[in-house]
Amino acid sequence: QVQLVESGGGLVQPGGSLRLSCAASGSIFSINAMGWYRQAPGKERELVAVITSGDLTTYADSMKGRFTISRDNAKNTVYLQMNSLKPEDTAVYYCKANVRAAGSYYDRNYWGQGTQVTVSS
Repeated sequence: QVQLVESGGGLVQPGGSLRLSCAASGSIFSINAMGWYRQAPGKERELVAVITSGDLTTYADSMKGRFTISRDNAKNTVYLQMNSLKPEDTAVYYCKANVRAAGSYYDRNYWGQGTQVTVSS
C-alpha cells in the first residue's frame, strides 16, 4: 500500500508565496514521475507541473516562471514552490505519483488527498 500526503497549503495574499510538499510512503520499490494538479471550484482538475525521475520538468503555461517543482528522491517527496500567487491560483492542489510498489510487476498512479490554497486579500 502506498500513501501520498500533501502539506503546506493555506491562505496567502496576492503576490505572496507558498511551498507545498507531498511525501510518499509505504511499500515502494521505485517512483517514476511525480506531479501536482489543481482543481478550482466548478472547474476540471488541471495539470500544474510534473517532474520525472530524471528531474525533467513540465509546467502548465500559466505557471511558468512563477512555480517551481522539485523532488528529493531520498525522502520520496515532491515540492511545489509557488511565487507571485494570484487569486486565480486558488484551488485544491493534489499530488500524483507513478509508483512501482514493492513486489509488483507494474506501475500505477496514486493521488494525495489534496491541500487547499487560497489567494485572497
